[in-house]
Amino acid sequence: MIEARNLTKCYGTTPALDHISFDLDRGQIFGVIGHNGAGKTTLLKILAGLVEPTSGELVMDGVDILRSPDGMKQMIGYLPEESRLYETMRVDEYLSFFGEIYGMDRSSIRARSRELLEWLALEPNGKKMGEFSKGMKRKAAIARSLMHDPSLLIYDEATSGLDPMTSRHIVDFLRDLRDHGKTIVLSAHNLYQVEAICDRILILRRGKRVALGTMQELREMFGSIFYFVYFTVGDIGKVEGLSSYVMDGGYFRAKATSVEEMGRFSNAIVNAGGAVERIESHYPSLEEMLVKIGA
Repeated sequence: MIEARNLTKCYGTTPALDHISFDLDRGQIFGVIGHNGAGKTTLLKILAGLVEPTSGELVMDGVDILRSPDGMKQMIGYLPEESRLYETMRVDEYLSFFGEIYGMDRSSIRARSRELLEWLALEPNGKKMGEFSKGMKRKAAIARSLMHDPSLLIYDEATSGLDPMTSRHIVDFLRDLRDHGKTIVLSAHNLYQVEAICDRILILRRGKRVALGTMQELREMFGSIFYFVYFTVGDIGKVEGLSSYVMDGGYFRAKATSVEEMGRFSNAIVNAGGAVERIESHYPSLEEMLVKIGA
């Protein structure tokens, strides 16, 4: 679907993006994360054809996009971080306007508009878009990006600033799009959502690629699994070999960095007259990974 090789974008002598390479298969959700200024939006704009890279190669479905940019317009739906809507329009007028831009006939526009509004659970009730809530505006912008049924969606902060229910609906909608064969590239500050829905994730730092892989692959890169042992005991001083612990929700909690250490803690707790209440496995989260790589 996408082959990116050494994509670089410089503003003056400053590289906003520095030799970024990756492959993306059809029907995947590809997350792009990093601290502010990492180059996420620059990369998304290059993929959407809005910014020309200083150097590098970009091929989509066998088409060299940098040499033939017009070949990508029908295949891409782009959602910027800030949705600038025509607020005096009703949503049906707005979708019709963009449908006409993409050369759709009127009956196709009406059918597609109805389908998208129902799919997104967007009920405009005759309101102009200036009267919409932020969540409704975001849904209208997403509908606009899908009017021409593109195969590749590029979404910059699709759920930014939305309430939890609307945000969850859009995340579920993105999963549904993937299940219908869409390929999605997205950036998001909500790293929990990225973990939950992305098949592969690219981590950027100051324009450079730090890591790329599935969540499992990234966890292996940034640290192995560890365990929290929650327990009760009458005298914590009697638990041998326990150097540190905290209180958490009425229980003692100790951290074990291996299965063997977890076993030793459990035996020591029982030998001290205590009881292990539960054991939780913990992998490094994306947030912990970003903290580790630094700004």
